[in-house]
Amino acid sequence: MIFSAHYEDILDKIHRIDPINYGHSRNYLNGSVTYLSPYISRGVISTKLVLETVIAKGHSAESIEKFIQELAWRDYWQLQWISHGNSIDHDLKQQQPKAVRKGIPNAILNHTTGIAAIDACIQEFYKTGYLHNHVRMYIASIACNVGQRHWHVPARWMYYHLLDGDWASNALSWQWVCGANSQKLYYANQDNINKYCETNQHNTFLDVAYEDFDELPLPDALLECIEPDFITPLPASKKPALDPNKPTLIYNYYNLDPLWHKDEHVNRILLLEPSVFAKYPVSQKSIDFCIELAIKNIPNIQIWVAEFDEVQSIARDKIYFKEHPLNKYEGIEESRAWLSNVKGNFPSFFTYWKKCKKEWM
Repeated sequence: MIFSAHYEDILDKIHRIDPINYGHSRNYLNGSVTYLSPYISRGVISTKLVLETVIAKGHSAESIEKFIQELAWRDYWQLQWISHGNSIDHDLKQQQPKAVRKGIPNAILNHTTGIAAIDACIQEFYKTGYLHNHVRMYIASIACNVGQRHWHVPARWMYYHLLDGDWASNALSWQWVCGANSQKLYYANQDNINKYCETNQHNTFLDVAYEDFDELPLPDALLECIEPDFITPLPASKKPALDPNKPTLIYNYYNLDPLWHKDEHVNRILLLEPSVFAKYPVSQKSIDFCIELAIKNIPNIQIWVAEFDEVQSIARDKIYFKEHPLNKYEGIEESRAWLSNVKGNFPSFFTYWKKCKKEWM
């Protein structure tokens, strides 16, 4: 899977969505998924734009409820990040069960778990920066619930390589799988993997009945682990040339919206803050994708590796930015395009969903 950085290609992907088939087949490795997540995570498009485009093609909200629900999950995780802040970097609801070790199994890093479908997906992941959502859950379950590792290091590994890396979605989904943000642990046995990945493998450490997982010993394949160093390869840059008579718009890793104040005469800066990427590192492939999206879709944008106070020193005032939990900027904050007007902290996704769906159904 190669992800085009051209905005016209991204819009074409939206128009080609089959939301009915998505609802039936999204859990299968070859299911009718949208491949829009990298563009939503980078703020090129919004969940609201996706839904409005699909609805405009004649689908009723009732007939595509599962599709809308999956869009709502993305906004829900962001709202959780806003509500809990840095607390999502730690066990959110309770201490993770079975977290007796730290690090990530070498077998996951080196795609040598012995689970053929998982190993093949990890190999492809390194090439493309994409993982099917079901496979993400499989890997998290293997690392945390079977491998008995705390979620934080393997979650950082996955975020590092994901083109659609969204720290809220990633961290809180890992915690949902491992019981730090849910009431039970998520397991998938070999039969489940065979079904959704269309394989026919047996005699693996996951070839057990679900009732046997609680007593499953730590597999030999998952014994060796490491704590990798994750470093973001930020590009060289120079101080941008700004017109002092124009306002300055700040774009970043989570906001690359090409329609934001389009056709207005403004300064546009893609700000890559070293402090943010030191805390939440991403790979060369992810940084390259971010920069390509900016250059190809936002005319006259200037890339600057700097902290926000350096922007203030040259822009002085009339600085605009979009809301995001990571933004610690000063200036004029503008709202992002949410799927729903429902905001706030909710104890569960379905509590949020009950309120959210009323706007569409």
